[in-house]
Amino acid sequence: METQITSTVGKYGEADWNKVRLSFASSIMMDTSLSSLAQNLDMADWPIEGADEVPSKYVGLSFGDLSALPQFAGQPKRVDQLISILRETLAFDEPFGEMLSDVTAEKDNPILKNFAKLEIPEDFPMPLVALTAETRAYCTSESLGTLKEFALFAQNMAQNVVVGGDFRALLNALSHIDERTLAMYLPYRPGQRGLHLIEGLALTVRAFPPEIQAHIAHEFGARLGPEDAARAKTARLEDVRNARGIIEQQTASYVEFFQDDLASMQQQINDGVALGRLAAVLNDAIVETIITSLLRAYLNLPVSKTPTRTSTPPAFETPPRRGGFFAAIARLFKK
Repeated sequence: METQITSTVGKYGEADWNKVRLSFASSIMMDTSLSSLAQNLDMADWPIEGADEVPSKYVGLSFGDLSALPQFAGQPKRVDQLISILRETLAFDEPFGEMLSDVTAEKDNPILKNFAKLEIPEDFPMPLVALTAETRAYCTSESLGTLKEFALFAQNMAQNVVVGGDFRALLNALSHIDERTLAMYLPYRPGQRGLHLIEGLALTVRAFPPEIQAHIAHEFGARLGPEDAARAKTARLEDVRNARGIIEQQTASYVEFFQDDLASMQQQINDGVALGRLAAVLNDAIVETIITSLLRAYLNLPVSKTPTRTSTPPAFETPPRRGGFFAAIARLFKK
């Protein structure tokens, strides 16, 4: 009979670890950073840095193997911290199934409350969410046409089905108000409420490779820096034409949904604000040039020259992109 391994200093032992890791195996939070989980729970920050510091990295290990890892060896309190994070996250995650058993519980649904808190429209179309092609196909097969339908369906299935990838990441971001992750999938501007037309168009453009972005920006009149000019020359013209067609089609879809946003932009332009200034929030000269050029077809602008901003590196790091739906399309053009 195997001897149970216990911690001489820590609060939890092997039985505690086995219980929580088996329960967490079906959690929608398996690939969420431990640091984010700890912050959402108002707990001490997870001390180990790294993009791979997620529950799925550890839940497959026995208590002995976990305790023997270099980052845990001789530090039973760190094992306690990991178990506490997973246990508290499960406590938050598990009520979803019961809560959704009654339609009247929608008014108390935490994600729908987060929608209201962030001013994210529940009827935002799923085709405008930057998801992988596989996840989009799944949503279509389940007739999930809006964010609300996605959230309710995802919560209801979370108890019985192991979901992963961007499906889980988007649900987790909506559940815990992870603004940085939300901005990877939705036209959301961290630090502000609501969804925005400018960010939606940026999601579409940024899905394509840098050389295609640079080439299209050049077509719209951008003065490219040496590095971007070199990139633009490597883009295949057929790929550029296909990408531009997709971007223009998505622009029409975004504009159709964001009519209020478009009207607000028009009012600001009427008041003397330059369109380029409105797009400057993106801090990306290439993307800004493409977006402002596309929007000219939908706005009444004073007569001016075609935008010619010189492309330069961003002043700050933009949020990391996961493979979204638009990225899946873009990959078709990579050779």
